Amino acid sequence: MKAMILAAGKGTRVRPLTYELPKPMIPILGKPVMAYLVEHLARYGVTEIMVNVSYLHEKIEEYFGEGHQFGVQIGYSFEGYTNDEGEVVPEPLGSAGGMKKIQEFGGFFDETTIVLCGDALIDLDLKSALFEHRRKGALATVITREVPLDKVSSYGVVVSDKDGRITEFQEKPSPEEAKSNCASTGIYIFEPEVIDLIPSDRPFDIGSELFPLLAEKGMPFYSQTRKFNWIDIGSVKDYWEVLQGVLLGEVTNMAVPGIQVDEGLWVGLNTSIDWSEGTRIEGPVYIGSGVKVDAGATIIGPTWIGHGSHICAGATVTRSVLFEYTRVLPDVSLDELIVFKDYSVDRSGEMKHISQYESGEWANARDRRAARRREEPATAELHHLQQKKA
Repeated sequence: MKAMILAAGKGTRVRPLTYELPKPMIPILGKPVMAYLVEHLARYGVTEIMVNVSYLHEKIEEYFGEGHQFGVQIGYSFEGYTNDEGEVVPEPLGSAGGMKKIQEFGGFFDETTIVLCGDALIDLDLKSALFEHRRKGALATVITREVPLDKVSSYGVVVSDKDGRITEFQEKPSPEEAKSNCASTGIYIFEPEVIDLIPSDRPFDIGSELFPLLAEKGMPFYSQTRKFNWIDIGSVKDYWEVLQGVLLGEVTNMAVPGIQVDEGLWVGLNTSIDWSEGTRIEGPVYIGSGVKVDAGATIIGPTWIGHGSHICAGATVTRSVLFEYTRVLPDVSLDELIVFKDYSVDRSGEMKHISQYESGEWANARDRRAARRREEPATAELHHLQQKKA
């Protein structure tokens, strides 16, 4: 079995994280979401993986390369073209259109292929799913999970008969219109014949076009409703909740990295925590490498603090996610926030730029240190010499 990972989207619902990262590169426990997918595929012996890319494609390609570090082969298909000036121009093809381009270019889909969205964590038993797919003689299979009826508008919904044969596919219906609460998880198993149905002269989508076409033609198109961990990062709110669950130990097979130095407290390498003046840390909390926590700071978990950050004296961080190099200023309180560079997002999904705060509550710790070195070279040099003597 081969695999394809869909990774060309812009991830607009996960902004500001996707201003500088493609959605599959959003980190969970310091590792991109897509890395977990590649590792999962490798565990089941799936070693040939194509990835369709477009938005910020270089971030994915630079991190994964050709896949050697994962024990797999990874290839890329860019959705776009290079113009006469040598500029790379994105050109969306739709999720199915991206598959058609790959097939016409090199014939990759010459055997059963599992197709996955690159923005979810899963622990699906691929061997079992493939067995059922073949037992039913399916040309296409959709892996589904039951979701609350009031959530169906966020998903493609599958309508099937008692044998699991799909009779209808509704793309993000309202709760009133939904004929089922079995949501597509963005995990599909396709035989090569399915690719032949995709037109090559226009963009074409899997959920809204290919699946209705399969159902209309009465082809062997089945759903499998399975119980497995499926953690979909559809929005920033979802991302906050996922990290909260991970730190609380509610997500199986995901351990907090670093060294556990106290109950509920994990740290990376070379952290500096000043425990004087009432510094208080209530886990679960992860403090990344090179983080400085000043005296009198308070950190209440579940909280993740990215590497190189600085929690200043008297600051309080509660149930928050701070990306790398975040500096929380003295006596400031951050409560249930995601902070990514110059942006924050609260639990409800409201996004703010740092300029919208009266005095600023955080800043880029790396840039501030660099500025301080430029402004105070003598002090910086003296500190360096003192460290060297020590």
